[in-house]
Amino acid sequence: IGLALRMRVGEMLTVCAYGRDYQCRIRSITPEEVHLDVVSSELCAAEPSVSLTLYQAVPKADKLEQIIQKSVELGVSAIVPLLTDRTIVRLNAREAEAKRQKWQRIALEACKQCGQNTLPEVAAPVPFAEWLRRGAPEGLNVIASLVPGVRPVRDVLEEARSRSVRSAALLVGPEGDFTDQETAMALEAGFSPVTLGPIVLRVETAAFFGLAAMRYALD
Repeated sequence: IGLALRMRVGEMLTVCAYGRDYQCRIRSITPEEVHLDVVSSELCAAEPSVSLTLYQAVPKADKLEQIIQKSVELGVSAIVPLLTDRTIVRLNAREAEAKRQKWQRIALEACKQCGQNTLPEVAAPVPFAEWLRRGAPEGLNVIASLVPGVRPVRDVLEEARSRSVRSAALLVGPEGDFTDQETAMALEAGFSPVTLGPIVLRVETAAFFGLAAMRYALD
């Protein structure tokens, strides 16, 4: 267990595990171990009631790090980085695994900061076509789209709320959006196109906006 250096024997802390918050008193501290006495426990108040997954095309620079951090704060259950035709970042297997480990550490730190009980899994980057061959997950699946005439995200989420949807996924493209072929593939796989509004959003903003709207509507 990680422990702030300023904590001392006899002080209280909260341990999050398996969907519960445990109020504990520090019994003893050694360089190798911390022994705690459980005083009480309760269901984690920060645990989301709807499972949210973000499928995010890898953007330029270090934007994905910020997306992961904020997505965890918004209560995602998993994040899957995608390599699309317009993805600028290209990684070999060794680089992809190194990135995944770094992204997972960012998710862990975000969990600690916001009090989310369950650590979201950050997958290794996967090519878009390979990912789609696995099939769309169960539940509500939406793709943020710039195509004119698609339904507002509000309308789609209101319908999903009336059906008491318990799992949902958001698919967000890279800079320049998905290609027409990629969009067609996503729709064929079962993703519903939605607009996030008339203003063209940056990649990271689209992810935050979409997740916040889904969390607000479905939770």
